[in-house]
Amino acid sequence: MLEATMVVTTLPVTDLDRAKKFYGQLFHWQLEDVPMEQMTYTMIKVGSGTGGGMMKQLMPNAPSAWLPYVEVDDIKASTQQAKTLGATIMKDVTEVMGMGWLSILTDPTGAHLGLWQTKKK
Repeated sequence: MLEATMVVTTLPVTDLDRAKKFYGQLFHWQLEDVPMEQMTYTMIKVGSGTGGGMMKQLMPNAPSAWLPYVEVDDIKASTQQAKTLGATIMKDVTEVMGMGWLSILTDPTGAHLGLWQTKKK
């Protein structure tokens, strides 16, 4: 049995500037842009709690939508187990800037979910 220890969320959006303005003003979040190879990822700093991030939607014609991530101990095993249980793997295990690994899946009902494994220091 795999255990999940934390849930964070990312917001892939069609208009990043509008989303940053809206959520920054609505919740008084501190937002920090982190340049990456092909995009800018905006870290959400909520003061206390987990936080998350925002980024430009990378899937063509996909709407803006919150994507929750569940932290797992073994991302490869968790991704494979999800596939075995009927999930469609949208993005297989991928390293993220030395911070950890992610995968994105669609569950058997059509809901999207990300898996995350933090790199141990």
